[in-house]
Amino acid sequence: MQLSELRADQRRQLIDAQQAFQAWRTADREFRHSYRGEMHWRKVGGREYLSRKYHNVWEQLGPRSPETEKIKEDYTLQRSTLRSRLTRLAKRLDGMTTLNKAMGLGRVPTIAARVLRKLDERGLLGTHVFVAGTHALYAYEARSGILFSGELTATTDIDFLWDARQRFTFLMQDINQRGVIGLLQQVDATFKRTATYRAENADPYLVEVIRPLRKNEVLGPGLAMSKAEGDFEPASIEGLQWLLNAPKFEEVAIGEDGKPVLVSCVDPRAFALHKLWLSRRENREGLKRRRDELQARAVAAVTTQYMGLKFERRELTGLSKELADGIREFSRTKLET
Repeated sequence: MQLSELRADQRRQLIDAQQAFQAWRTADREFRHSYRGEMHWRKVGGREYLSRKYHNVWEQLGPRSPETEKIKEDYTLQRSTLRSRLTRLAKRLDGMTTLNKAMGLGRVPTIAARVLRKLDERGLLGTHVFVAGTHALYAYEARSGILFSGELTATTDIDFLWDARQRFTFLMQDINQRGVIGLLQQVDATFKRTATYRAENADPYLVEVIRPLRKNEVLGPGLAMSKAEGDFEPASIEGLQWLLNAPKFEEVAIGEDGKPVLVSCVDPRAFALHKLWLSRRENREGLKRRRDELQARAVAAVTTQYMGLKFERRELTGLSKELADGIREFSRTKLET
């Protein structure tokens, strides 16, 4: 199997980009959580009240007084300071994009990276949805410092595993109104839903949402993701409950556009075990079965030899007997790269 290691200069650049992105992302989340919106003095019944507007709703914080004046002063100062920090960090990231691309670090297809960033921006990635399938390889690459061959990573679609146990909150009112398809259209206006669980853009690039098959359920679409009419209804797939229960994994990779992107997926050992199981399913298409096995063995090799993780049952709880057979196989076989 063909794997190539990053050079020392590539590793340094990747680490610098990851650290800069994590600093920006932390500041961005703080700004969105605590300083998004407005704070003003508003006159009500002849008195001035300190009011804050958040999600188009005004909240009164109290009548004008030394205490509320201090609240507004601190809020304005901290908001300004954080916004300046965000601007500096964003400029630093922008300055890295050309070098990231020139050094061959841009791996995640641009449209996939843009979709991932939008889902992360809205707090969905890593909470409600996880990357399932081939695009998870980019997270494993970024953690281990290797590059998988194009044979293993080539794809024109991205699959998202939906955790139906999580519910959208009031903080996502626009998602409930426009649906996840509405978020995709913010990324690329040409995205259209072509099946209950699939959308594609003009390229075409496909985005599919899947979920575990419930007990005694017939294969097919099921629960709607949000209240929006015509939104995704994730397709139910056998065997995904194991991935949903598996430990999660996330890493910052680089998009083909040179910009960092968070990839949230499943533990690489669970990925390898699931792909090995798929490769032995008789109802699986022959070409897919071969690729499943190649991906399983490549990820297993990277996991043990570059990440230092072991295929041990006590670290991978909740797996089925079928996947446990893979644990025994990967733990007793030396995986060559």
